[in-house]
Amino acid sequence: MCGIVGYIGTQAATQILLSGLEKLEYRGYDSAGIATVLEGEVHCVRAKGKLHNLREKLERIENPAKIGIGHTRWATHGKPEEYNAHPHMDTAKRVAVVQNGIIENYRELREELKQLGHEFRSDTDTEVIPHLIAQFLKADNLTFLEAVRQTVNRLEGAFAIAVINADYPDEFVVARQQAPLAIGFGQGEFFCASDTPALVPHTRAVLTLENGELARLTPLGVEVYNFAGDRLKKHPRTLNWNPVMVEKQGFRHFMLKEIYEQPGVVRAFLEAYLDAADVINLGLPESLCKDVENIQIVACGTSWHASLVGKYLLEQVAGIPTSVQYSSEFRYAPPPLTANTLIIGVTQSGETADTLAALTMEKERRIGKSPAYQPRLLAITNRLDSSIASVAGQVIDTHAGIEIGVAATKTFIAQLLAFYLLALDLGARRQTLSEERLEEIVTGLRQLPAQIELILESQERYIQELTHQFTETQDFIFVGRGINFPIALEGALKLKEISYIHAEGYPAGELKHGPIALLDAKVPVVAIAMPGSVYEKAISNAQEAKARDSRLIGVVQMDDAHAEEIFDDLIPLPAVDELLSPILTAIPMQLLAYHIAARRGLDVDQPRNLAKSVTVE
Repeated sequence: MCGIVGYIGTQAATQILLSGLEKLEYRGYDSAGIATVLEGEVHCVRAKGKLHNLREKLERIENPAKIGIGHTRWATHGKPEEYNAHPHMDTAKRVAVVQNGIIENYRELREELKQLGHEFRSDTDTEVIPHLIAQFLKADNLTFLEAVRQTVNRLEGAFAIAVINADYPDEFVVARQQAPLAIGFGQGEFFCASDTPALVPHTRAVLTLENGELARLTPLGVEVYNFAGDRLKKHPRTLNWNPVMVEKQGFRHFMLKEIYEQPGVVRAFLEAYLDAADVINLGLPESLCKDVENIQIVACGTSWHASLVGKYLLEQVAGIPTSVQYSSEFRYAPPPLTANTLIIGVTQSGETADTLAALTMEKERRIGKSPAYQPRLLAITNRLDSSIASVAGQVIDTHAGIEIGVAATKTFIAQLLAFYLLALDLGARRQTLSEERLEEIVTGLRQLPAQIELILESQERYIQELTHQFTETQDFIFVGRGINFPIALEGALKLKEISYIHAEGYPAGELKHGPIALLDAKVPVVAIAMPGSVYEKAISNAQEAKARDSRLIGVVQMDDAHAEEIFDDLIPLPAVDELLSPILTAIPMQLLAYHIAARRGLDVDQPRNLAKSVTVE
């Protein structure tokens, strides 16, 4: 989940590294540091806390070095203190390393190296790497590249590393195993980064390293090898991004910008997969979809909530029994194998370690079985060039664009859309949906961008004013029923993530089975009550909360004549088919969380303890 950058070329490295780390700070911001090679020495500067602390330190130092590596940290091993910040160095301070990932056998390596006289200065797993490289350089008289290669073959776990060496001032080495790493190609200069937004300001020619690959970068070019030492022939691809895509464009926070981008995301998604005649084309082969009897979905966090909506759609629209499991739990208690099963991995970044591992495990345990049990894998992701795309083979690209805010907004909506079209596609193939109903739903999907724009125009200011009432609130309850229950979960998660207020989401009917004991005048309840099959039940459950003196906030349809009698505060939404309502009900949940956090003066885009892409288990 950490962010790493590297540079070698003709420019001063420090500012380039800092600029790259700014683009990657969403991956972690417990501490940061850079290391450069200048006049035969490694110069390392580190700082606890966010990147501006490091920048302040570096402003007092003149450093014209043309090579360096940098890191912004999400703490795993060791507290977020300066002595645990990256880069880490060997005992002689000749080798410096930055890492994203976890070295699982670091304890054994640490003890082995201590016996050989190496002195450790941190609590991290990463520090074993520079010591191990230095040991290979010293004991076996290897080249820098070969010492790194020997080292990565001793490491167990998921990692991406970048390494510099004072004795090799004209090169640095990078390696990848189960953690993302990309190389950027410039004119006489080369870059590396955990994610491409750090590369876009400098180049659009990018090479993504695969698992088990390492590369040597010099001012003359890039050499790529596998961990066995074989030279590989690889070619960069051209990104179609530009730097403006990752700027705030006048918004106070990236999160608010990304909330407002959602109408465009919906339009882009529908344009990609619906033709002018409203025919769905997800590009999925018949072999993936034919005779599917079961669907298993693995996901984490917000993607898990999107998958719960997906489960409802796949069962109610396509008629296929569907289960949704947390990726982290699936690995250790997988269900029995079922025949003709489609396995879907959902991850915004495409690099979520738990989801990757769950999908890989399911793929491996099905290989070699009878034809009905062969793996059918599908990824829903915002990153077509990600690891999960390689594992799954078949991908629904959500086309949401770069999302910088740690709390997912537009990517959540895009994942919902992927499930809508997948359910409609499978429903049409299985003939569980009449042509009239299919046309009705697709027409409703086409109307969503304008409806989201209406909500943003008509409700954001009201929601902003409403948040004045919750400056001292410590607890929130969110409730929904049917297809909107997962939106209650997502609303609670958003509030927890960025405002640090305790919040819980429940099926509204479950309130009376225990959670109602929490309710009083200090605990507001947000109730989703859109017209449809469960409307009367949702209203009844809301009244149960009101009877316990809770302030009741209703997410309702604009023309609901009875809502004012029941709710203390109303967030009215455009009329929409019940099946499509989660796309709209999610928007006020995002705005409510955003404005409560912003009013409290919190760092909305980089909430404490979180990172955008969870690349460690």
